[in-house]
Amino acid sequence: QVQLVESGGGLVQSGGSLTLSCAASVTNFSSRVLGWYRQAPGSQLEFVAAVTRRGTTNYADSVKGRFALTRDNAQEMVYLQLNNLNSEDTAIYYCNTIPYSPPWGQGTQVTVSS
Repeated sequence: QVQLVESGGGLVQSGGSLTLSCAASVTNFSSRVLGWYRQAPGSQLEFVAAVTRRGTTNYADSVKGRFALTRDNAQEMVYLQLNNLNSEDTAIYYCNTIPYSPPWGQGTQVTVSS
């Protein structure tokens, strides 16, 4: 049974920071590529960042240099540090495997005010 629970979102001013957390109960967590996606209002789901089982990361160009993705295999947690946020980062953020598969969690809302 896959269960994904995201948390840590909120309202932040432009230039601010947030840390998102994901409790990911998935089969063979430590061997899976995990990541974050986001969906802004009226937009399609987009890839944000991924981390391999060994900690190698990959980021969308739009967040490169501002976001940092880490994982804790022992706790089965994935974290996304969001820095220097801007209004284009406003979205619901979801964690999932890479490639993604259902079910999705409820996501966590990030709202950046200018």
